[in-house]
Amino acid sequence: MKIIVQGLGKMGSQIAHKLTEDQHQVIVVNRSPEPVEKAKQFGAIPATNKQNAISYFNSEQVIIWLMLPADIIKSQVDEWLKILPKNSLIIDGGNSDFRNTQKLATYIENNNNTMIDIGTSGGIYGYKNGFSMMVGSNNFNNFKLIKPILISLTKPAGAYNYFGKAGSGHFVKMTHNAIEYGMMESLAEGYNFLKNGPYQEIDLAKVADVWQHHSVITSWLNELCYDILKTNPELNNIEGYVSESGEARWTLEAAKDTNISMPAISAAFNVRLNSQKGQINFATKLLAAMRNSFGGHKLNK
Repeated sequence: MKIIVQGLGKMGSQIAHKLTEDQHQVIVVNRSPEPVEKAKQFGAIPATNKQNAISYFNSEQVIIWLMLPADIIKSQVDEWLKILPKNSLIIDGGNSDFRNTQKLATYIENNNNTMIDIGTSGGIYGYKNGFSMMVGSNNFNNFKLIKPILISLTKPAGAYNYFGKAGSGHFVKMTHNAIEYGMMESLAEGYNFLKNGPYQEIDLAKVADVWQHHSVITSWLNELCYDILKTNPELNNIEGYVSESGEARWTLEAAKDTNISMPAISAAFNVRLNSQKGQINFATKLLAAMRNSFGGHKLNK
């Protein structure tokens, strides 16, 4: 398929690379030129601007994948809508608040185009392992249309599925990330207790290794803990400041609106907020290290 990819950050560049590698025709647009040049090297078509990118489609339906921060999605969509031909398809593959996604889908439809939201997980390992993709759209035919793209992006071991109307893909991904907060916090607290509890000489990497061999908490996150603790057992040069991406905040807001209790995720979220106020320890250092390992996030503020 032919597709425009805008936003060549850590995951956007992997998406463009993976699609190009699987014989899709990928036109790339980015604010800064350096990622476009890199994408050109793996076979993507560089576009100088949005209008130039659209020109590659002639009479074909224009499909655009936006991999952008949530706070600029609406403004970028506005720019696209000024120049897009009717019946174009806009994909928001980033982390967006599902409530805003619902509004954006209606806005795009009222401007004679259509939208898909795709919650995309896999971090910096998505290119190698395949992405996990959660799809929502008011038009199920959109999902069927882009299946060749989804199949390519989930190779060799990822997965995708359709979850319902506009916003549902981002809703599922938002909840996924909130769960991630809780799981990470539990691991971080456990390893902190092992380090500072009654037995001071426990080798945490050995613990992680044993736990990773079919214990009940065997997981990718624990595997990352093993890698981190093996190479940097004292977590040196890590401040312990842990950012929050917004997704747990949105989840807790939506849960409050629907009177659903989420105490574990709420507690994990508050730990991150408190770390930003200086309440840091071995656990918050491990949280920061995990975020860096799977998502390439900064270790320190």
